[in-house]
Amino acid sequence: MKHTLDIAPLKSWIDTGDKPLIIAGPCSAETEEQVVSTAHLLANTGKVNVLRAGIWKPRTRPGEFEGIGSVGLAWLKRAKEETGLLTATEVATAKHVEEALAAGVDILWVGARSTANPFTVQEIADALQGVDVPVFVKNPVNPDLSLWIGALERINRAGIKKLGAIHRGFSSFEKTAFRNEPMWDLAVQLKSACPELPIINDPSHICGNRELIPYISQKAMDMDQQGLIVESHIDPSVAWTDAKQQVTPAALADLLDHLAVRHPESNNPIFDDKLAELRQQIDKLDDAILKQIGDRMKIAEKIGEYKRDNNVTILQVSRWDEIVEKRVQLAKALSLSEDFATKYLELLHNESIRKQNEVMNVKPVAEA
Repeated sequence: MKHTLDIAPLKSWIDTGDKPLIIAGPCSAETEEQVVSTAHLLANTGKVNVLRAGIWKPRTRPGEFEGIGSVGLAWLKRAKEETGLLTATEVATAKHVEEALAAGVDILWVGARSTANPFTVQEIADALQGVDVPVFVKNPVNPDLSLWIGALERINRAGIKKLGAIHRGFSSFEKTAFRNEPMWDLAVQLKSACPELPIINDPSHICGNRELIPYISQKAMDMDQQGLIVESHIDPSVAWTDAKQQVTPAALADLLDHLAVRHPESNNPIFDDKLAELRQQIDKLDDAILKQIGDRMKIAEKIGEYKRDNNVTILQVSRWDEIVEKRVQLAKALSLSEDFATKYLELLHNESIRKQNEVMNVKPVAEA
């Protein structure tokens, strides 16, 4: 389902020189010297458009460092005056919005915890009424596309047309290499629902460690995301928050130097012709696959009728386990991932059960 947002193109409100938007800076503003020194190093790379710094930090537990507070806004202002970098910070209340705007902060973003709460988003949106300032909205902590879109709609309806999204990954019960699971499919779904919406990536929060940041950053470019927001500290080893996921300005410059920036389209007619040919092949295969799935479901219905007539339950766990084991082995042999094969089989199985449920309690024609 498409969602219409009244927004201005990214390039109309920030000049990136036809390159990805790069927002970088410390997770938290700690001291004036730390903020200004980091800003100078980032500006000197010639690769950063916006300086970010957390002024107010939502923490999981009380007693932890919750940001330096509004005093840090003056540090951002000084950093901008000395380097020319635009500035950005997170806001979570109407008071944050008012203080940030009064201090001349150029870009605001709504954090993941705030996005998950419509009341909080609405409070921020109300404070933005009549203001012309760029706002980015991070995905909610939990994988809920509707919450993400809803937050964007609330900010947009407040009159904010310079609007974008930040893909920062999602909380998961499973322990993986990432702090927050990327779940790229949700970012793709957001782009499909809101094609005009610029989406940038937050590899720092996805990764939770600096070693994986180059990998996720490149993946974001490959997925046609329009930029990066990266945590960068003059000395990450002594950072007050999220030390493991921050990089030095020099390391960030090296990352950006090695980033392969791709484009969604090509001006090469030979490429376009070849791509069209390959897509036609994909279309034919997709049509054939759907037809075969349809034929498979017809057989599933017959199995349902046969089970009904012989008073046998729909679900037979041993048969399901056998299917998964054999088909996953085949999938691996065909260079398909086990995760994909398992999810595909689960979808087929659920549809088969639905089909069999439809016929299970329908009396045979002879008995009607």
